[in-house]
Amino acid sequence: MSKRKPTPKRKPPARKKVATKVAAKIEGLAAVDDIEQTRNALRDEARRKLGVMGDENTSSFREIVRRYNLSYYPLIALGLLSTSDTFQSYAFTVLTPEISRTIGISVAAIAAARALQGLAIAVAPLPVAALTQNRARRALLCIVTGFIWSTITLFTGFVTSLVGLIAILSLDGLTSGSVLALHAPLIMDSYHPESRVRALSTYASFDRIGLVLSPLLVGVLASVLGFTWRGVFICLGGVSLAMTAISIRLRDPGFGKWDTEQLRASVHEAHGESGELAEEDVTLNFWETCRRMLLIPTNRRCLAGFAVFGMLSVPLGTFISFFLDQRWNLGPGQRGAFFAFYAFCGVVALLVYGNRGEKQFRAAPGRVLRAAGYMLAIVITFIALGGVMPIFGLMLACFGIGGAGVAVLTPLLGIAILSIIPANMRPHAQALVAIFSAVGAVAGAILLGGIQNQYGIGGAMVSVAIPGVLGALIIASAGKLVQGDLDRMIDEVLEGEEIRRLRASGGHLPMLAARGIDFSYGQLQVLFDVDFSVDDGEMVALLGVNGAGKSTLLKVISGIGLPFHGSVRFRGQEITYLDAERRLRLGITQIPGGRAVFGPMTVVENLRSFGYTIAGSRRAVDEALDKAFDAFPRLDERRNSLAATLSGGEQQMLGLSKALMLQPRLLLIDELSLGLAPVIVQQLLEMVRRINDEGTAVVLVEQSVNIALNLVEHAYFMEKGEIRFDGKARDLLRRDDLLRAVFLQGTRP
Repeated sequence: MSKRKPTPKRKPPARKKVATKVAAKIEGLAAVDDIEQTRNALRDEARRKLGVMGDENTSSFREIVRRYNLSYYPLIALGLLSTSDTFQSYAFTVLTPEISRTIGISVAAIAAARALQGLAIAVAPLPVAALTQNRARRALLCIVTGFIWSTITLFTGFVTSLVGLIAILSLDGLTSGSVLALHAPLIMDSYHPESRVRALSTYASFDRIGLVLSPLLVGVLASVLGFTWRGVFICLGGVSLAMTAISIRLRDPGFGKWDTEQLRASVHEAHGESGELAEEDVTLNFWETCRRMLLIPTNRRCLAGFAVFGMLSVPLGTFISFFLDQRWNLGPGQRGAFFAFYAFCGVVALLVYGNRGEKQFRAAPGRVLRAAGYMLAIVITFIALGGVMPIFGLMLACFGIGGAGVAVLTPLLGIAILSIIPANMRPHAQALVAIFSAVGAVAGAILLGGIQNQYGIGGAMVSVAIPGVLGALIIASAGKLVQGDLDRMIDEVLEGEEIRRLRASGGHLPMLAARGIDFSYGQLQVLFDVDFSVDDGEMVALLGVNGAGKSTLLKVISGIGLPFHGSVRFRGQEITYLDAERRLRLGITQIPGGRAVFGPMTVVENLRSFGYTIAGSRRAVDEALDKAFDAFPRLDERRNSLAATLSGGEQQMLGLSKALMLQPRLLLIDELSLGLAPVIVQQLLEMVRRINDEGTAVVLVEQSVNIALNLVEHAYFMEKGEIRFDGKARDLLRRDDLLRAVFLQGTRP
């Protein structure tokens, strides 16, 4: 039998493949053409934004600083840092003979040490640049390295060997990397392109002054004032520390504030797009992250436990040492053996309990915290018993049990805190742990010291039982919270990643999305699992009775209030815990009901305070002022009147002018029509329509259904802190169960 030949795989028709390729090519060429057209159209504008104007006419440095609301401080701060960086190197150069004779090392050895310093200076800028590649933390690194090299300069005066000398010089060289890698870029980003050459020239002048000042200062200290070389370095270190301290308010303005970011924005503006938020725009800073940590219920209780733990560390150890000396007459060697035994009991406890604690956490995280609370109560009890125990062996056993419990507390509390927060926030959590432990140590020292004066060492030992038991109860009570906080962290991470995936695949996302918002004023919860969203350019009404939670929801969106559960996302990025002023820069503006103006300030002063946040020149602020006065001629008539003397309608006009000036992406208006005459309300409504027509999304909090229906198509209805209706505004009229008691009069013709 002949073998059947395998059936060949069917190929797609050649014409279809060719057509597909042709279509793809045409599409690709069209995209390339669009890129080139955009590039060519924006090239001249880009040059102007970079300060290349095509002529030699320029304003004075002082005028440019004033026009763009700049500051001389970054230039002065960086200049002082550059000057202080020269102290160590030039002092060493001047005083090399004296150093050689005192330490007893050869000139060749010193030369080799200086060569290593030169090598360190050469390689240092690379890791410094890597540290700032994706994060705008250049100012922080400049300040930190400034303090480091100042300290190095001071400690050069205490060097006693060649090894110490090499270490000092190498560290000095490494820290100088921030000067080479960061100072000039910081100046570039701190000053407008029209002034950068002069700014860099001024900075170079500071550097030259340092090269002159350093050897002169060394000569004065050594020859005139008679300091030894060690004294010279100590004095220079002190001066350098003072100069570095002046720069402590230096801040990173962000990458490309005046150039590349402006260019990127111009591309989106050319296409009528708002562009995506940059990651650094919504990344929490250090204090925002710390505040976020303190909003987690489990963390607050665990940190209270660490405060008690801090009391059990340094201050208690000191009092135990005095207790052993006075009560049991133990000498230094015996006390050392006691503390070794105390620590050894902790090692044994960790080895024994580690596996058990892992199982508890895997089964239910709350069990770990409950175990920590019980452990703290046991520790406190046995330490107090040890303080009054009359038999040495029993006293030793009590403290051994206490030492074992103290050792186990650290990982139990640590795992509870670090497991319920995202990985990038764990260093912040550790910083808070250190702070609360330090606070507990200080409080413990004060408490134990006061009790020791009254009741002796034994009384001080017993007194730790009171705060210890309270701390144990607080920690144990956190056991019922940790699972919920862990789930919330998981939800946040999964939601964030899903949103990034949707954005990458071109999926549509609302401009604003608030999900699962819970908010409390102290112990009073006023928002319950609120979901709320707004699309680009949409106008939304938020309706409900007084006390329903409408204004509170606006506060959460604008950043004035922070929820204890839920998330707020703006253009796909989470902003739940961003400060209100940072949200303003993102384009979120709120006009609070009845509190939208500064009463003691004039109309013009109010408007200029709004315009202060505009990223641009003084001319831009003046143009925005003119726009506001054109929209509201009545405000122009009363431009020099105090805001407190304006009528209610005029104050609302002034508040609404804020939106005209700032041109936000999202405008939140709270009770626009409250207490105003119909004629005034109609004027304000027309202005709201105008603002919305220019592309700003609007959320309008109102009690009048008639007003809402005249403005919006989509409405939310809130009652007792919950969203009861979400849909078309006209459909709300069919919900008699919601409107009968609240809006009955407002719905009549």
